[in-house]
Amino acid sequence: MRCRTASIFIEEPIFIAEPLGQLEVSQDKSEVIVVVPHLPQDLSEDAIAESLRILIDNLFAEHNIHKYIFWYYTPMALSFTNHLQPDAIVYDCMDELSAFKGASPALKEYEAALFCRADLVFTGGHSLYESKANQHPNVYAFPSSVDLAHFARGRQSQEEPNDQANIGHPRLGFFGVIDERMDIELLTGLADARPDWHLVMIGPVVKIDPAILPQRENIHYLGSKDYQDLPAYLSGWNLAMLPFARNESTQFISPTKTPEYLAAGKPVVSTSIRDVVRPYGDMGLVRIADTPDEFVAAAEKAMQEDTSATGWLSRVDSFLQEISWDRTWASMMKLIDSAIAARQDSITNIPKTPSVITRDFVFDYLIVGAGFSGSVIAERLATQSGNKVLVVDKRNHIGGNAYDHYDDSGILVHKYGPHIFHTNSREVFEYLSQFTQWRAYEHRVLASVDGQLVSIPINLDTINKLYGMNLNSFEAQEFFNSLAEPREQIRTSEDVVVSKVGRELYEKFFRNYTRKQWGLDPSELDKSVIARIPTRTNRDDRYFTDSYQAMPLHGFTRMFERILDHPNIKVMLIPLLSLSEINS
Repeated sequence: MRCRTASIFIEEPIFIAEPLGQLEVSQDKSEVIVVVPHLPQDLSEDAIAESLRILIDNLFAEHNIHKYIFWYYTPMALSFTNHLQPDAIVYDCMDELSAFKGASPALKEYEAALFCRADLVFTGGHSLYESKANQHPNVYAFPSSVDLAHFARGRQSQEEPNDQANIGHPRLGFFGVIDERMDIELLTGLADARPDWHLVMIGPVVKIDPAILPQRENIHYLGSKDYQDLPAYLSGWNLAMLPFARNESTQFISPTKTPEYLAAGKPVVSTSIRDVVRPYGDMGLVRIADTPDEFVAAAEKAMQEDTSATGWLSRVDSFLQEISWDRTWASMMKLIDSAIAARQDSITNIPKTPSVITRDFVFDYLIVGAGFSGSVIAERLATQSGNKVLVVDKRNHIGGNAYDHYDDSGILVHKYGPHIFHTNSREVFEYLSQFTQWRAYEHRVLASVDGQLVSIPINLDTINKLYGMNLNSFEAQEFFNSLAEPREQIRTSEDVVVSKVGRELYEKFFRNYTRKQWGLDPSELDKSVIARIPTRTNRDDRYFTDSYQAMPLHGFTRMFERILDHPNIKVMLIPLLSLSEINS
């Protein structure tokens, strides 16, 4: 439960040999109020719910809590809070809890009831989102985020924890709960295949018999560790692993430890858990292997790879910058604020948008244009709000300028010039991933300058090759500074370039490129235009540096077709009807 002035987290109850229930209330370091119910033993499920209901009501009365929202991690909590009236309800669906061992038979019924009451549903991964998307109009995927500063400590040499200090190398580590999700056969096969490797297993063993875990001299079970100590363990590993079984309990998991391992700069090998394969495997950040032989081969390659030379670590860092918990929380709060406003609107009876009536249908919204903006707005209105949407476009196709088609030779052609998908927004990438698979693609461009083919945008290799030098990144910046011609006022694209890298590089790279691209001299273009062509002091030769870069596997048009494929959406292309005809 969260409000604007305090956060209260209600734990699962602890059962005691006392006749009366009570609440243990404390405050942690982050000022979250933690409430632990203590209940008498041997209560029935109904009696547990009734006892919790009384204790929570007393807590609200004692602390004068009147305005609040509910944040459910488990639908079972509905059994003792269903009578309360929060300003908004969030269901944070982190796992398919009904698939876990020992799950209550009533859990699915409570989840169905929570779907009816909740304003928002957040899922802990994209596969779980796909499973829940049709069960509620406002479902949003928020895969695992990461405390980057905390786990980045694992990149630094640290004093070895005592129980790990005497374990040999190479070390392949895992931290997390060890339960029915662990692939016991894979762990056994890996230990037997490489007895010279040491498998470090950190975490509690729950819901399974510890006796079934493989016991080998090179497998080390170190038990639970404090969150603050995890970077110290990570720093001593050669590789981090996710040896999850592929079963009902792992079908929808999105392991938080994946970005945590990467933040520590460790190569990672995982079984083909769907939310690890996409996006981590697809982006080349994590290696995927399912059998002991595959796992050994992938681990060998990962531990032998020079991550700095391949640019792997740079791509990892670019990706992780977009998934901080601060960013995730900011996105969640926007949705929560909207949900609260929507409730208030329903109370004050704000009039609904007038309908658009065609000859054969009544629509709630008319959208002009079937490109990215129009198509996405139509899909959101149709799927999230249940609105009927009419989309019109003066062209004879959907997709706007991103439209593509196969020519007579079977080649996919971009009719209006090349379109390359790239974004730093995880939310945008995951949204579009509902409608397309991706073909990995990073755009690289060579320019013919002084008889040589060199990278553009200009980078460290461009300068060194063009001028026969061997500068490093710091020296490259000094070189650019020596060429720069400062200008008092920056108005045009020419001003931007000349003031940063001087006229010589401007003439060699930017002037003719811009003339070709826009048909105008840079001196005729606003200063904002040239911002799309950066100058770099590193060796990154990609045209774009966004965290997500790819092409729709079957083309943009096919993706748009799937976005607009909904019974509440109708598309009208040319000949475009006038509004008088539409309303006739």
